[in-house]
Amino acid sequence: MLKIYLAGPDVFEQNAIEQGKALKELCRQYGFEGVFPLDNEIICDGTPYEVAKTIREANIDLINACDIIMANLNPFRGLEPDSGTVYEVGYATALGKKVYGYAEDRRPMIEHVHEQQKLSDNAALCQDGKIIEDFGLSHNLMMLDVVIAQSAEECLAFIKKNT
Repeated sequence: MLKIYLAGPDVFEQNAIEQGKALKELCRQYGFEGVFPLDNEIICDGTPYEVAKTIREANIDLINACDIIMANLNPFRGLEPDSGTVYEVGYATALGKKVYGYAEDRRPMIEHVHEQQKLSDNAALCQDGKIIEDFGLSHNLMMLDVVIAQSAEECLAFIKKNT
């Protein structure tokens, strides 16, 4: 059975354990074994830095042990996906693993930024004065072939069909 690492900011939800269980059950329904970052048992009584390092290493070990990464790329604390999730996507991609992502809002980024920042339809710069990518993609061009679905279930159906 293929193992899927479930990357995403779901670990920061107040009901993270329940969300992880639900995602793992969804994976099971599609014939995969879901692996959630909070499956790690972290034992570290060190400084906050040492605890963070232990968690990071444990998550990397889980990614290494999985066949596929499925990433929740919904906005997190702003307009962009969680930076930890993006790191995991890049790490897994560098390993040559299959990486698939989902995001509820798959409209072109420029539309999303215009709406969120209440900009005119022809604005080429965001509120910070930076150019808004306009490649017709929902996410940064580095995620070109990663964002393939709007939900975890839709993403799993795509993975099932294409593996």
